Amino acid sequence: MADAPVAGWASGPLGVVQAADREIARLTAVRARAIAEFAASRPASADRQPGEPGAMSAERRAARPEVLAGVSEWAVPELSIALSISKPAAGRELERAMTLVHRLPATLDALESGLLHPGHLFPLLERVAVVADDGMRAELERDVLAWVAARAGTRHLTTPPQLADKVRRMGLGRDPKQEAADLVAALRARGAWVRTDRRPGMAVLEALLTAPEAQAVIDALGRYADALDDDPADTRTRGQKMADVLLDLVLRPGESQLPPVQAQLTLVAGVRTLLGGNAPGDVGGEPVPAEMVRALARALGLLSDAPATPEPTPDTAPSTASPVAAPAVPWDPTGLPDDSWPEHARADFDRWEAEIDARAMAGVWGGEDDPPPEVQQRWWDEEARRNAHQHPDPEEPDHDRADHAADPREDDDRDEAEPDSATPHPPAAPAEGVRAAARTAAEQAGLALLELDRALNRASAAAGRAWLDERADDRAAQARGGHLIDIAATDLDALRAATVQRRAELAALLDRTAGGALADRPRIAVIDELTGTLLALTDARELRRRSHCGRPACIRKPENCQHDLTGRPGLGPPPPTDGHRPAAALDRYLRARDSRCRFPGCRRPVARGGELDHNTPAPHGPTSAHNMTGFCTGDHRGKHQAPGWTYDLTPDGTLTVTTPSGLAAATTPPPY
Repeated sequence: MADAPVAGWASGPLGVVQAADREIARLTAVRARAIAEFAASRPASADRQPGEPGAMSAERRAARPEVLAGVSEWAVPELSIALSISKPAAGRELERAMTLVHRLPATLDALESGLLHPGHLFPLLERVAVVADDGMRAELERDVLAWVAARAGTRHLTTPPQLADKVRRMGLGRDPKQEAADLVAALRARGAWVRTDRRPGMAVLEALLTAPEAQAVIDALGRYADALDDDPADTRTRGQKMADVLLDLVLRPGESQLPPVQAQLTLVAGVRTLLGGNAPGDVGGEPVPAEMVRALARALGLLSDAPATPEPTPDTAPSTASPVAAPAVPWDPTGLPDDSWPEHARADFDRWEAEIDARAMAGVWGGEDDPPPEVQQRWWDEEARRNAHQHPDPEEPDHDRADHAADPREDDDRDEAEPDSATPHPPAAPAEGVRAAARTAAEQAGLALLELDRALNRASAAAGRAWLDERADDRAAQARGGHLIDIAATDLDALRAATVQRRAELAALLDRTAGGALADRPRIAVIDELTGTLLALTDARELRRRSHCGRPACIRKPENCQHDLTGRPGLGPPPPTDGHRPAAALDRYLRARDSRCRFPGCRRPVARGGELDHNTPAPHGPTSAHNMTGFCTGDHRGKHQAPGWTYDLTPDGTLTVTTPSGLAAATTPPPY
């Protein structure tokens, strides 16, 4: 049999369940490959083609998933009959199988080997398969599966929610432009709606919001519920109170008399994110794009709205005689000869042409010099839409040509002995008719070539303008220094690459105290660059206090301290606390370190509302970072009440849980 499950093989009936699940995973892969093979035997070329009577409509064809473009439309009903399911369900099965086989082949292999089970497929189909670039998609798939395999090697379970969270985090920052487009599309999809619940007489109110907005709303509702007067006769749960508060605030805003509350969000942002890089951040335990983190910080007054001014360097020092300075106003090359373009535009366009040549040489377009017809057609269609107001419609009459044809003096091809207009025209000779037809055909061909030449010029200009837009985006990113921050090896290198303005803003933010938009002063997470392990949770004042020898002169100017700091206390977890309850600093560190419940597979947050447990019960065990872990309430009860379970905590924070049937699974604090 294949490799054992992550927690090992259980004895008795639980082992039978594991073996059945492993076989289900293998057969799921076999089933997907068989469906894809069936689809390959039903090509779309056998269907009626566009334009033929009874062919699929253009709207339906455009709405089909991309992976089904080459599959007959009649494959879906055939599959629905074979599986006794509806046609929409059969369509989804066909799309999923084709996606796994053609876009996620390594995922299908992992499913067949037992590394994944069918529940893992949804986050991969939702987050990885949709990546358009083949190379980027394969790289992301490879990184995700390597992460799952590494966890399995150390007996760390990976549940579907854990995998979905990891895929979101790994996907963010890889393609910032696509993420920006996706974020804009998501913001436009915001809304609120109602759906019927399975319980009679009930319905679910849903709202699609940004992650910070949703976190703030749910936190505010909880605080309103907690602020209600304690009444022994009130038997409502906290969730029921939150629902009633929502109704009062929305339907009876002037009658609720609820005291105002302040919602609290926990925002975790790396140095690179705040300095303008693309590394994602974290709001309430959920990953969010870097730009959303900065937008939230700006909205709270923590960062300025003004773009950072690039710091002059020897390579980018301003020069009044620079011949390639970008123009201050938009410039359109359409209709202008190449030799009249500005030098910076000419250089950019030359690079674009060189890139096209490189693509052709690399075989991107099948070794051809020009893009394939569908690419050219797409360019022309886009350019036609842009220039509809600038270029005349070819179907409209050309007044210049009409005037030219109406002037007999400008027709050099007329017969020399043309009779007077008052004289009746004799019937044309056959030779003259042939010449006239040839002349007409030549004129029409010339006009067609002229229109083609114009279309090619517009397409070339559109491609050049797209290249210039791309270069403008790159220049703007370089001006912000974001590219240097993203490629920095460490956070210290990122700080060196940042502009003076950005470093000053970050220092001012870290020096702030509680008040205004901040419920607590900002904390600095010191992490291991290789493993992401949280080493210390500190602030700017403590960093300064630990960065010098303690002499009076060095206290006044710690940046000038050059003394040996050997033996000075460094940064690390807070010291143990006397008594059962950890002190505030230790409590804060433990909740930041564990973030979520440490029971294998559980993802309930412990930042607020979780419980901290002594692995070796007090007073026999110390109240320290090495002896405490965070649990949700249910798993905390299970640790102390479930018979036959054992919990082993090592000094590095690894928690191994062993079940009564002998299965063992481990968890470690999540990396930052």
